[in-house]
Amino acid sequence: MLSALATIGDLTTVTDTKTIIDRHDQHMIRHVPRYPIAMVRGQGCKLWDADGRQYVDLFAGFGAPILGHCHPDLVKTIADQAAKLWHVGNLLHTEPQTLAARAIAKHAFADARLFFSHSGADANEAAIKLTRLYGKAHPGNTDPAKGGRFKVISATQSFHGRSFATMGATGQPAVRAGFEPLLPGFVNVAYNSIPAIEAEIDDTAVAVLVEPMQGEGGVIVPDDGYLPAVRRLCDNRDLLLIFDEVWTGCGRTGKYFGHQHWPVEPDVFTLGKGVGGGLAVGAMCAKARVADLFDFYKQGAAKHVTTLGGNCLSMAVTAKIFEVLERDGLVDHAAQLGDYAVQRLRDFANTCPNVVAVRGKGLFIGIELQAAPDLAKRCLDHGLLINMAQQKVVRLAPPLVITRAELDRGLDILEPLLRNV
Repeated sequence: MLSALATIGDLTTVTDTKTIIDRHDQHMIRHVPRYPIAMVRGQGCKLWDADGRQYVDLFAGFGAPILGHCHPDLVKTIADQAAKLWHVGNLLHTEPQTLAARAIAKHAFADARLFFSHSGADANEAAIKLTRLYGKAHPGNTDPAKGGRFKVISATQSFHGRSFATMGATGQPAVRAGFEPLLPGFVNVAYNSIPAIEAEIDDTAVAVLVEPMQGEGGVIVPDDGYLPAVRRLCDNRDLLLIFDEVWTGCGRTGKYFGHQHWPVEPDVFTLGKGVGGGLAVGAMCAKARVADLFDFYKQGAAKHVTTLGGNCLSMAVTAKIFEVLERDGLVDHAAQLGDYAVQRLRDFANTCPNVVAVRGKGLFIGIELQAAPDLAKRCLDHGLLINMAQQKVVRLAPPLVITRAELDRGLDILEPLLRNV
């Protein structure tokens, strides 16, 4: 056991597992089930718990530490920025926010405009608010006084957040249970199906919101023709196309943004998780014609604002993340290492009847199983972090800085556990 580190006033900082968990349960709402482990240190793709045990991290905190734990460039960046300026509010310009916006826009589309918030759900909320404004500005055959066009079409098994708007867009009943009545204006249809979208397009429809690859749905990769066909459908029916890139953005899939695997551009896309490297950052990126609906000088009013979104500390880190991704070739690294991992796992699947399918792009990989009782817990017992989606899909999303040797070490632990269910 590691001993107590420091005492500040009457608050004692400790690093032994039992004390951390006991104090957690005394003071925290236990809103999710947690494993009886307390992490105290991280470096790259490795974590250490309060008892000194080391883990290989193939999940990276739901994909957020995109450059791994305590990346030296990010540590230096946040320390340098913390010594200069933290937060001044969005009535003033700051260099870090400008640099972050420019870094994202560089890899997006030509007339990209950014809005920064606190999370992926916040970014999706901003995108949904844009659709309401668009529906009123382009009412079609509807009466603007009665709401104009407002219906957003999203997919079953999708996940877009837990706010009241994003719960409606999220196609998972468990997320909504107990919060009814939900905000009207949302409908979920089958993913990877153009006829399913077409069937819901009526005079009130204003947008299609879809993940380029479904994350919580089990790392589902659509057919190659799906996203381009959605784009054509939206163009033909004057619908906004919104890509939720909270999971698939920032190089995770071997492209800067997941939709770039296909010849298609959205009107809006959203980012979270990796865009902050573990800090609370969300981003909405919109084409200028749509972003203008939030433009104070063109609309004469502030349509959407946030207090801490775009604060200097977070923005300095976001800008540095994109600098490191480009400097170190990590997007191509994710693509190449992901191809290797998928092939290795598919070769393994040929000898393991428990594996139904292996899918994914880059370092966003799903392994669908026949059965997976307590698999994530058993992996922890063997020093490996993974995650399960839809009960039977192993979801791997390691930091993009992971080496082949580190990845192999993790898979060497995982594969025998998949075989010995």
